[in-house]
Amino acid sequence: MFCRREIHKVCTGKMKELNQYFEEYVKPNQLKNGAELIGRWLTADETEVLTMWHYSSFDDFLKIEERVKKDQLNQQAEAQLLKLGKLYSDYHQDFLTPTGTDHQSNQNVTVSGYITNDKEETLLVKTYWRSDTWELPGGGVDDGETLDIALHREILEETGIQVKLFGVTGVYSNGNTISIVFHGKCIGGNLRTSAETQDVRFVKLDPLTVPHYIKRGKFIPRVLDAMNGYSVPFEAFQVRPYQLLERLAGKPEDNED
Repeated sequence: MFCRREIHKVCTGKMKELNQYFEEYVKPNQLKNGAELIGRWLTADETEVLTMWHYSSFDDFLKIEERVKKDQLNQQAEAQLLKLGKLYSDYHQDFLTPTGTDHQSNQNVTVSGYITNDKEETLLVKTYWRSDTWELPGGGVDDGETLDIALHREILEETGIQVKLFGVTGVYSNGNTISIVFHGKCIGGNLRTSAETQDVRFVKLDPLTVPHYIKRGKFIPRVLDAMNGYSVPFEAFQVRPYQLLERLAGKPEDNED
């Protein structure tokens, strides 16, 4: 884990404007270009804001910052800041790396979905930070979030589509990231882009056309495995009290329901 810490000393009476500026310009630009927001905190006297961002490495941070500065949203942000006037009296940033002894795991868990519609077309997205390829929609799993809930949330956020999930088509390990792919179908919503996706669409795919859309090698097997039409069961539980939250029975190839 590699983190960037930002500290803004807020000008008197400017907290509302600073928060709005962050939500409308800074946060969307960072997220669409690949940064991950850990959190944002305000001191009790409302004079200082601390923001934490996560990156896979310092090189990753430099690449993201380069994209952020070139983004049209950054130009809009600079213009808006001139209109708003001075929002903070002092700014400081530094970088943090873990000691290696005070955290439980450095594994990241992500989920994605092979989602089809009534025409048997597959839902694909193109993000701002991986604009060279189409890919299955999905994203990171938040603390305490079950895999199915995380995927429902990510697909809705990225594409505007509501889905029904059947089960898991594959589990993949890539460095310190574990990726779980689900099979499902579209049950509602309207296609739209988001702060993270520059394009979303349903595409007619077959094994021969997959490489025309999926340009990164690690994503191709995930799509091909899901195209087989078979998924294994998935269950999500809670503790205290212990109970079953969700069970996806899996989807055998000869069972469409």
